[in-house]
Amino acid sequence: MKFTTKILLVLSLILVGQSVEAQITIDEVDAKSDSVKFKNQMKSTSVENEYFNRARYKAERAAIRKERNYLEFSSGIQGSLTAYNDPWIETSGGDNSIALVATLGLKHIFTKNLFTIETKFSAKLGYNRMKVETTQTDADGNEYTDSEGIWFKNQDEFELSVAPSFKMSKNWSYGAIAKFRSQFINGYVSRTEQRKEHLKSKFMTPGYFDLSLGVTYKCPKPKFPVTINLSPIALNATFASDEQIRKINGYTYGIEDPDKSSKWEGGSSIQIDFDRTFGKTEYLRYRTMIYGFYGWISDIGQENKISDYRTYREAYEKWEQGPKDIKNKPRLPIHPIARWTNILDIKATKYLTTTISFELYYNRAQHLSVQTKTLLSVGLTYTFKNK
Repeated sequence: MKFTTKILLVLSLILVGQSVEAQITIDEVDAKSDSVKFKNQMKSTSVENEYFNRARYKAERAAIRKERNYLEFSSGIQGSLTAYNDPWIETSGGDNSIALVATLGLKHIFTKNLFTIETKFSAKLGYNRMKVETTQTDADGNEYTDSEGIWFKNQDEFELSVAPSFKMSKNWSYGAIAKFRSQFINGYVSRTEQRKEHLKSKFMTPGYFDLSLGVTYKCPKPKFPVTINLSPIALNATFASDEQIRKINGYTYGIEDPDKSSKWEGGSSIQIDFDRTFGKTEYLRYRTMIYGFYGWISDIGQENKISDYRTYREAYEKWEQGPKDIKNKPRLPIHPIARWTNILDIKATKYLTTTISFELYYNRAQHLSVQTKTLLSVGLTYTFKNK
């Protein structure tokens, strides 16, 4: 029994150790091959992490405006005061007086790519008050002399200039300059003659308009900021709109025909500008402008023109004795017009400035001699610059 059991156990181990094999048959399949293409129907969109910032946008726009625009604003008031009481005047003499001059200036330059437009405005208005002897009439019709303090205008002028230009090269540009100049209020002959028949100037009497087309050169050196404008074609106009001043009071400002309120001349012009400050604190500033105009185009077509002055005087005296027809009036050749202005500002402090100005003007149609004006004043000024 034990033997038989052992034999069965050995046979079982032999059967388990044998490998089991099986045959599997796979049928052959004939499948057609087709090419397959894959298409991407999705559009790619780049997404940035940054978002719109309104404060940043405003800051960038402000930076662009500041880069393109230069703004300078200045204002000031200068004057002097002298006052004595009656005992001082009776003992030592003297005269009470007040002098005031108000100034205003504006300069704006806009630049975008090759285009630049410069706008300038300046104005002066000055008054002084002094005592003068006047003749008065009492209730009975008797005349008597009285001392009276009277205000009188000593300065009155404003000027507006607009100059658009396109840059041709680093220092040269072409464009135009348009300038208009006149005064604000009425001007009279003297302190004691301030009635309608003594009126000699007012707004647009006189008024001046200059228009020039040409090229402009700007010096690149900061220590010599000179600008030269050359205009082969230019226009100069003088206005006297008030008939009382022009016809009755006799102030024609170079307009020969009293029935006309303006005079137009064509020719060429030149303008030289210089504006420089000195020192880190800009304690000193010097500005000068030289303008010249010659109406050669109008001079060519001028009638009754006499070049020799003696011959002209003889012809003019004969014309004075005749019917004085304005069409037959003898005329001299048109003379050049010149204007030279100088302004020197000396700053003692940020707001206290001494100003010295000198102006020379020559216009033979208005006066045979050169006209000059000099001013020295001390007062308060304020200047603002955006850069």
